[in-house]
Amino acid sequence: MTRLLELNNVTSYYGATPILRDFSFELEKGQCVCVLGRNGVGKTTFMRTIMGLTDKSTGAIKINGEDIGSKPTYVRATFGLGYVPQGRGILSDFTVRENILLGTFARKDNVADVPELCLKIFPYLRENLDRRAGLLSGGQKQQLAIARALAVDPQILLLDEPTEGIQPNIVHEIGEILKMLNRELGISLILTEQHIKVARKLGDAFVMVDNGRVVARGPIAEMTDELVERHMTI
Repeated sequence: MTRLLELNNVTSYYGATPILRDFSFELEKGQCVCVLGRNGVGKTTFMRTIMGLTDKSTGAIKINGEDIGSKPTYVRATFGLGYVPQGRGILSDFTVRENILLGTFARKDNVADVPELCLKIFPYLRENLDRRAGLLSGGQKQQLAIARALAVDPQILLLDEPTEGIQPNIVHEIGEILKMLNRELGISLILTEQHIKVARKLGDAFVMVDNGRVVARGPIAEMTDELVERHMTI
């Protein structure tokens, strides 16, 4: 397999405080890696570090072998990074269409229309392109956040707690869409998750995080109940 994304000994800071510490990570092309751990252990900081949204980081962050660690966020996006942040980051006063179009700025093909893929997998969005995004439900906003990330034409989708605060039937639907994007379209996925069932269903591999460090990693089949209990129960 081709190594797509690599973090080598990355320490990432807010102010002078290191949140991620000596963090190493690998993502192969076409892989789905689930990053797990209790709240507050550094999972969101890991995602934000890849996107260049923390105050400072040391160590190497590479996509296809090219170090992007010194590049600003808008340049990193052009390397094919689509980001769905925790809390979704939807602009409530913008329409559904305007939110999706925000993702197209990072495309290398200069396409500036709402991609058909987004509308095909989320029919609700097609029917409500001119609706103000603030009027959507939580699950609909998550669909919109994923559509906006897909508008980048990503080779990697970063999804921070994509099932958080969403009703169970929508969790299942989003899980099926992510599986399709990964296994049929070949988009590599990194997702932080609290739902163990979702992680086991989608993931090829897992990384367990505690106190800003990787404490366990391996194929998803090796994510035992004992590991989950040790690092995820409160």
